[in-house]
Amino acid sequence: MTDYPVPLAVEDFVPVALTALGIAALRHRHPLVLPAAFLVVSGGFAKATWKLIVALDGPDLQWLYHALFPLLATGFTLLVFALTRGRWRAALPVPLIAALAASAALRDTWPAMVWTIAAVTVVAVLLALDARRRDPLTAALFTLWLAAQYLLGPMAARAEQSIALQWAEQSCNTLAQAAFALAAWRLARTPDAKETKEAVPA
Repeated sequence: MTDYPVPLAVEDFVPVALTALGIAALRHRHPLVLPAAFLVVSGGFAKATWKLIVALDGPDLQWLYHALFPLLATGFTLLVFALTRGRWRAALPVPLIAALAASAALRDTWPAMVWTIAAVTVVAVLLALDARRRDPLTAALFTLWLAAQYLLGPMAARAEQSIALQWAEQSCNTLAQAAFALAAWRLARTPDAKETKEAVPA
């Protein structure tokens, strides 16, 4: 098990907070956005808490470590449901349940991780397409957030997790979640083109 320095462990809470701010900015989209935010943030918080406990020479609470992807998978699935206003409600539970069941059967979180990546991709594409009509910079920030998620995967999958690599991974994640939070904030503040048109008196 890697010996984590305390500053590294504490910094792991920063992207969790940024993610919470970003999803909270989207709360007007659908009532399920806040439950989705709670699940996503709980996953990140559990993983960061595990790392901090280990850094402080506490017990290795693997259930905290392994809670990350099941919670992320469920949270981002709810977020897809919210952003599509339930149009995919019949299809979404199937891959989620399959991923969670496979993770339980294999005692490994990689099936949940795969579905998390798929759900995050859908969320990023939906948000970027929505923003593109009104604010290209916001769309670019959502695209940057998605690109960083694909970059983080190979970094996290490396067998040798040196402290330097951990810092690079967390820094990348922090920047990615900062881009997401800023993009979500900008999207929430930018009026929809249709709403703007309707607001103009004839």
